[in-house]
Amino acid sequence: MWSLTSASTSTPSPTPTIDPDTVTPGPEGFFVIAIIAVAVILLVADMMRRIRRGRVRADVNELLDAEAAARAEDSDAEGDQRASTTSPEDDEPSESNSR
Repeated sequence: MWSLTSASTSTPSPTPTIDPDTVTPGPEGFFVIAIIAVAVILLVADMMRRIRRGRVRADVNELLDAEAAARAEDSDAEGDQRASTTSPEDDEPSESNSR
């Protein structure tokens, strides 16, 4: 029985006390949001440019390090090869070089 009596009573609906037309942000709010959006887009573009530049620099540094390591290995291999092919007589200065 209790459910029948509660169903028969109506729930009060709130009455609007604020005019919905005066609550909009207006042109000032639009301009503020537009400026924030442009600033965010510019910051993201700058960040991506800096990240891309850093990656390219890292790749170039890796290539330079690899080339330097290859040159060092080549010079070590040439030095070892020269040491094994030279004789002790070649190490002594010749008379033509001493003049």
